[in-house]
Amino acid sequence: MTKIGYARVSTIDQDFELQQERLKAEGCVIVRAEKVSGASREGRTELATIIEFLREGDELVVTRLDRLGRDTRDVLNIVHECEQRGAYVTVLDPHVSTRGEMGHLILTVLGMVAQMERRFIKERQREGIDRAKSAGQYKGGKPRLDHQLVKQARLDGSSPSQIARTLGCSRMQVYRILRGLVS
Repeated sequence: MTKIGYARVSTIDQDFELQQERLKAEGCVIVRAEKVSGASREGRTELATIIEFLREGDELVVTRLDRLGRDTRDVLNIVHECEQRGAYVTVLDPHVSTRGEMGHLILTVLGMVAQMERRFIKERQREGIDRAKSAGQYKGGKPRLDHQLVKQARLDGSSPSQIARTLGCSRMQVYRILRGLVS
């Protein structure tokens, strides 16, 4: 049986060092970490690698349930996938494990709470943005790419793929900016 830890934070400027230390202190032989939103399973390659690696009797350990996900269905699907491999899931805070039936019930309830919390956060964020807009203080997010540079590169004959490679972004971002050029 191997204990495998999973640490996750949502943004690049957050740090998962405390999670990693706690997981190692709990006896995790392997600890994988990533900086990606827990809103969905998309882009969570470290988690996918762990699940793929799990063997009979192994244990996936997280510090809190919201590190696995903020959507009840995603959390339950992750637990199910682990169980399909004969592995267990353990949450350290509060201490819950799928080794017993009560653990499943508690994880389901905690998953619902995490999902509800995410909705509350989004509502508060939306309310704050609406207040700032009505006060004339909200300017929107800062452009991540220089739109003029993208448009000029296209006018100079570069393809969207070439522009994306040059700027280190996705083609979809280039297409979104160029859509404004035609309008």
